[in-house]
Amino acid sequence: MNSNEILSTCNKIFIEQLDNENIVLTRETTAKDIGEWDSLTNIQLIVAIEKYFKFRFTSVEIQSLKNVGDLCDAIARKTSKKDNL
Repeated sequence: MNSNEILSTCNKIFIEQLDNENIVLTRETTAKDIGEWDSLTNIQLIVAIEKYFKFRFTSVEIQSLKNVGDLCDAIARKTSKKDNL
């Protein structure tokens, strides 16, 4: 899965979890850019992403995420490791 596909998949997850059809993620998007994205929904988003991609983030990985681009890069690393097993 390439970075554009990961971003597109994350966009769909965000739309579903935040119940907002108008969300359009970019690599630079942060929680400050989306009104519905607070600390509680952040947990829901992470869980939904982990469930969709079938892996788990560590708490250190989650804390290091500064924007959607970081999230997509982390997903790419996790999925490429899983594919190499």
